[in-house]
Amino acid sequence: MSVLSAKAVNRATLARQLLLEREPGSAVEVVARLAGMQGQEPKHPYVGLWTRIDGFTEAQLDQAVEARDVVRATMFRGTLHLVTAADYLRFRVTVAPVLEAGLKVLGDRGAGLEPEKVVAAAEKLLAKEPLTFTEVRDALQQQFPEVNERALGFCTRMLVPLVMYPADVRWSWTANSRFTPAEEWIGRKLHRGAETKELITRYLQAFGPATPADFQTWSGLQKATPLFDELELETFTDDAGKTLYDVPDGPRPDPDTPAPVRFLPEFDNVLLSHAKRERIIADEHKSAVYTKNLRVKATYTVDGVVAGLWTSEKKRGVATLTLTPFGKLPKKTQAELEREGGGLLRFLEPDAKSFAVVTTS
Repeated sequence: MSVLSAKAVNRATLARQLLLEREPGSAVEVVARLAGMQGQEPKHPYVGLWTRIDGFTEAQLDQAVEARDVVRATMFRGTLHLVTAADYLRFRVTVAPVLEAGLKVLGDRGAGLEPEKVVAAAEKLLAKEPLTFTEVRDALQQQFPEVNERALGFCTRMLVPLVMYPADVRWSWTANSRFTPAEEWIGRKLHRGAETKELITRYLQAFGPATPADFQTWSGLQKATPLFDELELETFTDDAGKTLYDVPDGPRPDPDTPAPVRFLPEFDNVLLSHAKRERIIADEHKSAVYTKNLRVKATYTVDGVVAGLWTSEKKRGVATLTLTPFGKLPKKTQAELEREGGGLLRFLEPDAKSFAVVTTS
């Protein structure tokens, strides 16, 4: 069994995540290639696509959302994702066990909750018009006054196939978006069977080489090892002797392939889709990126690994990108970050009068 060095695994992952070189392609094509993008907040996938697509503009994703080719919905890990409509229809039933299991987190708040009755009532409500979850909870509370209103809303979010209803705002969705039935919005029916093996293949195409535990971390699905063994996959070992699986045609570039600096948004899936994340971030830097309140900060990579944090703001017409490095940066790297960061600033704040990239000490 061939051994893949840590750097070889890193470069393979970067290649699949389009972080070695920006590539041409539509927003729909790239979202599909990435097997979706975590969309905890609406802006983040836009930044992630800007980082990956050559010449990407907001309008490209806006148009895909308006055409209903891309949707934002609860999917992998029970979190909000931006996925193609085709993938939502194909895999929503596959991830249903993850969403159903999510109800366990309610604990005592789920007292008296009868999911089948709540789902039926919620579907009837949402068939009339798109609603925010505040509106859903309030309406369901009238029908189920003895049940915790948060439990009613959470049950609806996890068990009813819904997509977020876009609005005429920047980044396509408001902070308190309405939801609408997925099949009605997309105009097609959900695929009725679970396609876990197909989802494993899609995962490896986007994040491999990887382990069954990695797939479980990304998808939320469990007991994946037997399914990996049933697929026609190549196997490798990493530096620690762990078995890695991969699709036969997966790109595995030379480990010495240059990796340009790249800016990743908050919650980027490349930082969330493996059981252990050393392929992209050193253990010593995790506490700076993954916060106790479950946020994942915006980061930048140098030579393919996370090397610092970034934030942006605009005040009095001046757009500023602030870099917080984890260590001393060579002048050449600093210059590359400033060039790339300047482009990011212009994407984020196109109406600013001036732009500045600053580095904290």
